[in-house]
Amino acid sequence: MRGVLTGFLVIWSVTLVGYLVGRYGLLGPEGTGVVARLVFLIATPALLFSTLARSTVAGLVTPALAAFVLSTLIVAAVYLLVARYAWRRTTGESVVGALCASYVNAANLGIPVAAYVLRDVSVVAPVLIFQVLVAAPLALAVLDLTATGRRPSLRRLALLPARNPIMLGCAAGLAVAVSGWHPPAEVMRPFELVGSAAVPLALLALGMALPGSRPLAGTTADIPRYVAVALKVVVQPALAYLLARFLLGLTGPALLAAVVTSALPTAQNVFVFATHFRQAQTLARDAVVLSTVAAAVSLVMIAGWLA
Repeated sequence: MRGVLTGFLVIWSVTLVGYLVGRYGLLGPEGTGVVARLVFLIATPALLFSTLARSTVAGLVTPALAAFVLSTLIVAAVYLLVARYAWRRTTGESVVGALCASYVNAANLGIPVAAYVLRDVSVVAPVLIFQVLVAAPLALAVLDLTATGRRPSLRRLALLPARNPIMLGCAAGLAVAVSGWHPPAEVMRPFELVGSAAVPLALLALGMALPGSRPLAGTTADIPRYVAVALKVVVQPALAYLLARFLLGLTGPALLAAVVTSALPTAQNVFVFATHFRQAQTLARDAVVLSTVAAAVSLVMIAGWLA
């Protein structure tokens, strides 16, 4: 328990530093965007490449991933049904809300949590691969069709992973792992050095993005965002626990990994998607902020209980 609390103390302490940097504008108005792009384009791909290059493919396809995927599909389906048939939302708004309820922040927050709590960054890689290769293309195809009114280009959808540097880092690492080649330490050292900056920079970027967030509100128009946050922070990890524990028979670190990855907050990419297609932008923004704050408590409770 002490080790778990220590890990989260490190995470939220660095996030607090990032908040103070953003609150007082120490890096200027573009500071948050620059740090976030550095993490997304360079540091995280290097970390995932160096991690996956030393792993095995069999070790990535795990029962913990199965529990995560099943819980993701269930909560996304629940939100879609409620949004479409109870609230009468448009298809685009429903899809963005479903992403808010199920698409986890596996890169910016998942990697630090995996590093400091699960002690294994490779646990997050299968989640990233599933989201980038399956969840994101499906959601973007629907949003593209909704926003433009035309059929999405198969070529454009096929190239989505190739335009994602995180996915490219995963693919390169997997290619090395499958080949059986063990790169010399001199070759891997630059990737390890750059990748070691991913976790602290991601936490700083997360903290820097928090100042100026919308305060809590209580109107009926805010119900969808609270439902999305509840599904993300409470229902999805609960489902992952039930599926992992009683359907798949997982215990120990595997059970912890399944539940913790499912309990991660809504990814900032959801807001990027919503903004690009001009669908439910306010919902996406608020869900990212509120789920991140709520996850600060729920992740500690989950890890302390299962660890």
